Amino acid sequence: MLRVLIADDHEIVRRGLKQVLLDEFAFLTVAEVGDAIELIKKCNEQEWDIVISDLFMPGGGGFAALKVIKEKMPHLPVLILSIYPEEQYALRVLKAGASGYLNKDAAGSELVKAIGQILSGKKYMSREITEQYYSSPLSDNQLLHEILSERELEVFILLASGFSFADIAQSLKVNVSTVSTYRSRILEKMNMKSNAEITKYAIEFNLIS
Repeated sequence: MLRVLIADDHEIVRRGLKQVLLDEFAFLTVAEVGDAIELIKKCNEQEWDIVISDLFMPGGGGFAALKVIKEKMPHLPVLILSIYPEEQYALRVLKAGASGYLNKDAAGSELVKAIGQILSGKKYMSREITEQYYSSPLSDNQLLHEILSERELEVFILLASGFSFADIAQSLKVNVSTVSTYRSRILEKMNMKSNAEITKYAIEFNLIS
């Protein structure tokens, strides 16, 4: 019996993923959660063969949930499924402990392939990301957003997408003042002065859709 936990804040996405799995696997148990807090809770309550999780979602975000899961359950495979480009986020989440990264635009057959590869004990990544993964993470050509921490990157993406401090604080389960602190760090690290510059950069480097 394959036990799969799906974490995504969009019900229609969860429903679609579940249907792909039900069509492919004869013996399957699937559970769904809509935010990072429920994801961590569900992982603590039950045993799973694999977790399929969105990257950015309410309750602290996929980065934070991945960190907690890998600390408490280091052998639990986590496949990150996101709308964001592989070249921007795959290496970061793989280095954080994820077993694979797949774009939501991928076909259902590719999802099944990724799950099979991960369950066999391998990581799922493209050839380009594989080369980056096994090389040094440091580069003279490192982009500005690559120096941000996981939480700073989450705040960066939300700011670039036009969310208010209050919205971000609610989504990440932190205080508004904490969001303000993260924004200040982001602006300092990236040598920027405004949210408009953050948004312009995010669009230029295809960090938001």
